[in-house]
Amino acid sequence: MKKVALTGAHASAEAMRQINPDVVPVYPITPQTPIIEKFCYFKSEGKVDAEVVLAESEHSVMSVSVGASAAGARVMTASSSQGISLMNEVLSVASGMRLPIVMNVVNRAISAPLNIHCDHCSTMNIRDLGWVQLFAENPQEAYDFTIIATKLAETINVPVMVCQDGFITSHCVETLEMLDEKKVKGFVGSYNPKEYLLDTDKPLTFGAWQLPNAYMETKIEQQEAMNTALKEYPKVAKAFASISGRDYGFVECYMSKDADAIIVANCSTAGTVKSVIDKMRKQKKKVGLLKIYLLRPFPKYEIAKALEKAKAVCVLDMAINFGAEAPLYTEIKNALFDSKKKPVIESRIFGLGGRDIFEEQIEEVFNSMLAGKTGGNVYIQ
Repeated sequence: MKKVALTGAHASAEAMRQINPDVVPVYPITPQTPIIEKFCYFKSEGKVDAEVVLAESEHSVMSVSVGASAAGARVMTASSSQGISLMNEVLSVASGMRLPIVMNVVNRAISAPLNIHCDHCSTMNIRDLGWVQLFAENPQEAYDFTIIATKLAETINVPVMVCQDGFITSHCVETLEMLDEKKVKGFVGSYNPKEYLLDTDKPLTFGAWQLPNAYMETKIEQQEAMNTALKEYPKVAKAFASISGRDYGFVECYMSKDADAIIVANCSTAGTVKSVIDKMRKQKKKVGLLKIYLLRPFPKYEIAKALEKAKAVCVLDMAINFGAEAPLYTEIKNALFDSKKKPVIESRIFGLGGRDIFEEQIEEVFNSMLAGKTGGNVYIQ
């Protein structure tokens, strides 16, 4: 294990290099481009032997990914924002065909108006398409989750996306620990699919036409696969902890076990929240953070248990649902619905299009909750 200074994008590319997938379809889009640029550099230097396919669009990227994965290849790719919106049609094909594709997603606002900075609207728009979604706060987690995602995807035959924040994580340099390459390869193992298109001894049809007498059963099996992902993720995370010393549960509880007021977040802003918590704890104020690692499948029972002792909870959403409540807030409120003891819960939307959020704004949110003042302005501007 060695310490290196990397951006989140290059950390993801390094994990991809160590895994050395068979096929990597690519198309550039800010702020994801440094991931595929770095991986293409590794290819040009002979450090990977993956087949890099430069497609003509993100829709084609996912189409190539589907074809290569169905043919039995280990497939990885990356995209952002309008890119994942364009490939939306094929994302559900990948999950419906139960293909273990891994995609790094760099969160970015979607048009219009044009904006290349970070928010989570595009990622939240695709959260119900049957992909496992992991959220990284920093380059270390982006690196680790890329490795975990590969093992998880191939264990349960479900595609996985690893999400990190555009520019904030993808372009900022932090120190992280990289694993020895042999350990990474030993962890993910060789990819040997049981069923694939090019197995001439066992001819199969992928993505066939289904009439109503079969389609619903297929969708139920897909839902059961996501339920299996919820059971298998902790096992994969524990196995990763055994080689790295870094244990990723469904969530991270930061000083939240005795907290009266808890903020819920799933992005790089969690780091700023932790800084505020450290400051306020010195003032004897019981505040904490619940950071969501796994958004899909959603670990509702574990989240409810982590929050039910608090007096007040504020969910920070870096996304907006037009005509409805914010997406992460909706998920958290649903998780708490069946709890016998419910904290007061409120929604705050922030950071759209990369708008900064400052420590004093987070401190104000905590102080409002501690004073019993909730349900104020939903927007942090």
